[in-house]
Parts: sequence; C-alpha cells; structure tokens
Amino acid sequence: MLGLMQDVPLLISSLIVHAARHHGDVEIVSRRVEGDIHRCTYHELHRRAQRLAHALDALGVGSSARVATLAWNGYRHMELYYAVAGKGAVLHTINPRLAPDQISWVIGDAQDGLVFFDLTFLPIIEKIALSCKTVKAFVAMTDRAHMPATTSVTGMLCYEDLLAGQSGHYVWPVLDENLASSMCYTSGTTGNPKGVVYSHRSTILHTFAAALPDGLGFSARDVILPVVPMFHVNAWGIPYVAAMVGAKLVFPGSALDGKSLHELIEAEKVTASAGVPTVWQGLLNYMEQNDLHFSTMRRTVIGGAALPQAMLRAFAERYDVTAIHAWGMTEMSPLGTVCALRATHGDAKGEALYRVRGKQGRAIFGVDIKIVGPDGNELPWDGVAFGDLLVRGPWVVREYFHASGENPLVTDADGVAWFPTGDVATIEADGYMQITDRSKDVIKSGGEWISSIDIENLALSHPAVAMAACIGVKHPKWDERPLLVLVRKPGVDVEGAEMLRFFEGSIAKWQIPDDVVFVDAIPLGATGKMQKNKLRERFRDHLLQAK
Repeated sequence: MLGLMQDVPLLISSLIVHAARHHGDVEIVSRRVEGDIHRCTYHELHRRAQRLAHALDALGVGSSARVATLAWNGYRHMELYYAVAGKGAVLHTINPRLAPDQISWVIGDAQDGLVFFDLTFLPIIEKIALSCKTVKAFVAMTDRAHMPATTSVTGMLCYEDLLAGQSGHYVWPVLDENLASSMCYTSGTTGNPKGVVYSHRSTILHTFAAALPDGLGFSARDVILPVVPMFHVNAWGIPYVAAMVGAKLVFPGSALDGKSLHELIEAEKVTASAGVPTVWQGLLNYMEQNDLHFSTMRRTVIGGAALPQAMLRAFAERYDVTAIHAWGMTEMSPLGTVCALRATHGDAKGEALYRVRGKQGRAIFGVDIKIVGPDGNELPWDGVAFGDLLVRGPWVVREYFHASGENPLVTDADGVAWFPTGDVATIEADGYMQITDRSKDVIKSGGEWISSIDIENLALSHPAVAMAACIGVKHPKWDERPLLVLVRKPGVDVEGAEMLRFFEGSIAKWQIPDDVVFVDAIPLGATGKMQKNKLRERFRDHLLQAK
C-alpha cells in the first residue's frame, strides 16, 4: 500500500518561489564590488532570477549544462543560485582563492560553458581565458557603466545587459529531484581538486535539517550575515535556508576586514552570522583595538576549523555573542554536526559550558556518524576512545565527479557504506563529537598520540598570540615531536620560553611542544584553513638542526 500524498518533487526553485510568495517584502542587502550598498527584496530577486533564466535559455544553456561563477557574496550571485539550478542546469561555484591553473583545470574538468564573474576577478579571467576551451562566454557581473574599458577577453558579456528586456515571468520546470543542481570542488591540497555534485533532493533535505532549531537555527526574526563564501559549499546552505524561513540577508561582498564587517553588522542590525575562525579573529582584534561592541548580533556559527576556546570566551564574555561550533565538509553539503545544547545542559555555566561549546556537537537528523579503529571496528562512545570519523546520509557524497580518484566509501562488516572524513574524533555517550585532529595532522611521539588542535587552542588563549599552528617534525629519539608556530598580535611581544611555560600545568609534560617559532603569517588555503603541509615542509628538520 502506497501513501496518498501529492507527489511534489524537492526542487531548489521551490525555495525562491516560497520566499517571493510568503516573504516577498523581506530585504536582501549587498555591499557590491562597485562600492555601494544595494537593496532588493525576495520578490524582486525572484523576478530577476526569472529574467536570468530566460537569458540563459537564449545563450543555449540546456539541461545539466554547467555554469560557473567566480563571485563574492551578493544578490547577483544569489540570482544565479536559483536561475541556473531552477532551469535544470548545474551551478559550479569556483573558489577564486585557488591557484589560476587550478581554476582553469576545474573549469575544464566540469566542462563549464559559461563563466560569470565579479570584476574583482577580471585579472584571473584574463589570465586563464585562453586555456578554458569549453567556455563559450565570460559574463561580467555588473552593469554597462562599470564594464571594463579594455580587456584581453574577447566577447565579454555584461550581466545587466543580459537581463534587460527579458520577461520577469518564467515557469520553472518540474524536474527529477535527483538531477544535479550544483557542484563544488575540494580545495585540492594534494593533487587536483575533486568535484562534488549536489542534487536538488540532497540540497533541499540539507536545507530542512540546517533550518532546524538544533541545526543553524535561523528564522524569519533573524538578519543573517553569511561571511562564509557563496563560492564554497553554497555558503553552508545559508542562501537556501534564509529563503526557506524568510530571513533578511546581508551580503558583505569582498570587504571581509574587521572594520567593514563591524560597520555592516551595526548598520543592518545583524542578529546572526557564520564564518571561519580566521575571519572572526580579524573582527575581534579590530573591535578590541577600538573598544567596540555589538548592538544586535547575538550568535554566530563557526566552522571550517576548530573553534578556539579563547575565541569562544571572547565572544561570550566581551560581546554577549554565542559562538556555535559546527562541523562538516564539502563532501557533506556541508553540514554534519552542530553544537546545540540539550536540556541537560540547562544549568551549565562557566567552564562546564565552555567544555560543551568547544565540541563540534551532535549529528543533525539525516547524518549518522561513528568512529572506528585501525581494524575498522566501531569504537565506544565514551569520550575517551578516538578513531577515524565516518559519516553517511542523503547529502553525503557517494562518488566524485568523473569518478576521479578511487571509490571514496568504505563498507563495514554489516555491508553499510560510509564516507571516511579524514578526521580523528571522540564521541561522548550523549552523542557530542569532538575532532581531535585531522588524521594527517596527528603527532605520533614515541608511540603516543598528541592532538595538534588541543595545543593550538591553548596557545590561542595567550593574550599575545594572534594565530597558532602545531605540527609534528622529525626527532632523533621520539620519531616526531610537536613544534608550535605562532603569529604575534600587533604591538605585543612574547618569547618562546614564555610560551612553553604557559603550557605547564594545562597539559601533560610530554605533550608540551619542544620549541616555538614565530612567523609573520601562517599560510592559509583556499578555504581559510591553515596549510600545515607547507609548515611541515618548511620546518621538517627544525628539531634535528637544533640538537
């Protein structure tokens, strides 16, 4: 016997139709690369997305054709989110922080036919245009008045010219919900990036879960500033969640410095945000230096890297902002866990509360997690045993685009397929998961495992430290030992010996780093994560030479 409900496919176009119909007057505010502040509503954005869909038809963009973007967070980018997927094509958001040869490679691998780009990235486009053999046209996301006077890119199109004259009425097709809707490539720290292809179904299910109170928890009462970029894993799904719940969106464009973010937060009365720790550190430093506060912002979701305890405390104690730890990855669309509190934490305060908030949290509905040992057998949820973290669910990758690389899944003894995340974690009895390290970053010293994340978080609690990375380097006796690489805060001095004393009494003596080196900057990858592989290469013989 089958159910007798209407058979309505889960499609991305339904989100913007819903937002325009039921939250049509809610604002979408964008700081544009042209320098001004742009305002529109969900109703207006829907009409422009419909005109854009007509323009894509006119350019010959058919079903499952790939359309690429190199763009910041803004209303035009959001129009592409809905117009491209809504008409049955595939939106390929490209991380502009990748090296130009990698950008050219992923365009070719995805077989993108059009590339839409913000003018900020014109130098990249000019560098790679001739090597992008599949691209029929490059579209500058601006109006005629701001089009570049000269460029080496032939036949460049103007975004606003494409929309002009097109009808604001477009009947979104009824598609198979399993069709591809968008794709995003991994950052490619080793080898070429790999394409992850999301479907309409997976995206809508991810949006439902992310919108739950114990997910991202956004609602129509929120004003959301997504600092996390739309070019990386769909800004953690926020452009979809906001449309679903009817929240006001504030897009920061390319201005992600502390001053610009704080001004936008205050001017637009932002209540909630999301971003990676490196961006928030810049904002917190700016606010501390200028004795500033937030008048409306009360929570932010932090992911992409471990949330330092010092940052968690600074948000809570200085600015009355709840920092919510979340975890996921490109292969997971990306959300996997969120550190939402349970009723049992109702009386938790001070250190007890910080200990909970510092974890990556519980799996949201739709995602299952487990940790396994070297033999592949599941380890207990006791908060002590740590092992390789595996995940599965309807928005977790099954295979990469073009089946690049080997089959990413592993099958357990029960015949169930899981995706190995590359993280090492513990899970508490109540389901709270904590990443102890990336499997490639765990430091093995004399047969004992040392968590680089624990050392980094402790180092960041020192008032003179701006950034910290802990890496394992060669040691003649213990195989490898931890080396701490630090960036000092401006105008503050601290020496290595003082930093090593700072660890005493907080961690076991054998876990304390053997040495500290200070650098002007720690290399960051395309998604804002520290590139420890570069640090390991640079300092691989540091302790050997010091002996």
